[in-house]
Amino acid sequence: MVLDAAALTDAQMQRIAADVGYSETAFVTNTTNNTVRYFSPLAEVPFCGHATIATAVALAERDGPGELLLVTQAGPVAVTTGRDGDGGAITATLTSVSPAVESAEDEDVDAALAALRWSFDDLDPDLPPRIAYAGARHLVLAARTRERLADLDYDFEALKAYMSARDLTTLALVHRDAGDPALFHARNPFPVGGVVEDPATGAAAAAFGAYLRALGLVDPPATIAIHQGDDLGRPSRLTVAIDPDPASGIRVSGGAVRIPA
Repeated sequence: MVLDAAALTDAQMQRIAADVGYSETAFVTNTTNNTVRYFSPLAEVPFCGHATIATAVALAERDGPGELLLVTQAGPVAVTTGRDGDGGAITATLTSVSPAVESAEDEDVDAALAALRWSFDDLDPDLPPRIAYAGARHLVLAARTRERLADLDYDFEALKAYMSARDLTTLALVHRDAGDPALFHARNPFPVGGVVEDPATGAAAAAFGAYLRALGLVDPPATIAIHQGDDLGRPSRLTVAIDPDPASGIRVSGGAVRIPA
């Protein structure tokens, strides 16, 4: 959800986000320079890709499609908006802040697996665990099988404590499609935000693109597709474009659905 919040306090924004109950609510706190802040039902987060897409679409519906620069706590995020076909829906492509990928210590991975109720054998050895950042931090864990990814039943409080201690926004659980190496399936537990699972996570998609580039798992320039939300009955389709420059932002494209107030 996107709200004009120029006159709202932090406490009011947090209360509204909790009442709305979505994974994230975007608040435009300065309409002059398009400053955006993001709140989950429990806490503020530095960046949210899908709420950025939704904000850009809302602004483009008001002002017309074009180029936008949104000011976020993670840094400036450029967004290009356009219309599908003649009079079609507005779509948006964001370019993340400069990403980073770091190692994940064995004991940290073990703790995450314990909270997920997964075993080490459930992981795909070709996609090793890493912490990836493109505006927010995500632990990337790749499931060996699609069935393992589909069967998600984790310890909410244990995973929440684990992630809070490590400043993680979500766990990016992924599986590479057996029939298409450019297609990934994803799920994102989000207990630190008070949500069992985020059905659509553009920030994690951007971080995952940086992960693939840093580990040499794609040959940039490359484009991948991420299918998310299928296991929740809320399918989301993301397109992620990865440039060769390791310092360049990752581009994530998508649309937005207007929900009546």
